[in-house]
Amino acid sequence: MRLGGSVLPEPLARMHQALLARWEGMVPNGRGAVLVSIGSVMLVFMAVLVKLLGARIPALEILFFRSFIGFFLVLPAFVSDPMEPFRTKRQVMHFWRGAASVLGNFCFFWSITHMLLADAMAIQFSRPLFMIPLAVLFLGEVVGARRTLVAIVGFLGIVIYSRPFSAGFDPGAFIAAMGAFGGGLVVICIKRLSTTEPTRVIMFYYAFWNVVFAAIPAYLWWVSPSWSELALLVLVGALGIGGQSLMTHGFALGETTALVPLDYSRIVYSAILAYLVFGEVPGVWSYVGMALIVSASLYLVLTEKKRK
Repeated sequence: MRLGGSVLPEPLARMHQALLARWEGMVPNGRGAVLVSIGSVMLVFMAVLVKLLGARIPALEILFFRSFIGFFLVLPAFVSDPMEPFRTKRQVMHFWRGAASVLGNFCFFWSITHMLLADAMAIQFSRPLFMIPLAVLFLGEVVGARRTLVAIVGFLGIVIYSRPFSAGFDPGAFIAAMGAFGGGLVVICIKRLSTTEPTRVIMFYYAFWNVVFAAIPAYLWWVSPSWSELALLVLVGALGIGGQSLMTHGFALGETTALVPLDYSRIVYSAILAYLVFGEVPGVWSYVGMALIVSASLYLVLTEKKRK
């Protein structure tokens, strides 16, 4: 079997055909769930690197590098048609999506570098509170009782995971919550753009506007990275654009309010990596929150598959 000009061995060819058939047989929400899940893992690894780099490099400079590297990684998608991004008729929507993503990413990067990784990630996931009314208002989606309940249960887990009972109030939570609001706007914009724009064009303008918005403040507070830090910054860009591409395509395939709870798994991954890399140990309320978040996500996936 030939794949991209090369010949696969017969066992791999059969495995590829089986996976392709399984993929093509999945409903749109199922495909979206797979892509969103993989993208979530990539973005968690990116967040760990951001926290490591943030000990010395400003958040806006990290955001600039992420977007700058990501921009060049997107360009090969337009080798056959370099003018494709410029034929879009939705420049205004791309602009607002870029502005929302810069707001969300800067607040998220700041919270990662100034708070515990698990706390920053948990607060970011308050965005379903913003996304559900936004999806109803701008997308005309009908949010049933079951999905509403799942979102509420998941958010309850996020609140518990933030440990307000033991850690107390952190003023930095306001910045993290603003990042969640920006993230909610980004997903809504993606859903609107995906009706006319291919994923590669959405990612082109995502990286372009992030570079533009982050360039000046990054220059003003510039800290020259070492060679090892530069390598990590390149990896941040690769993981960021790769994870965001999968998330973008996943949300374009499925319903926004159905796929958002799946992204909660990032909190679990973050807690594990935070312990392994930074020695952060979650408390009992964190584990209770994790249980609610994972249960809500699994319930959504299983019942959505059964309904389809």
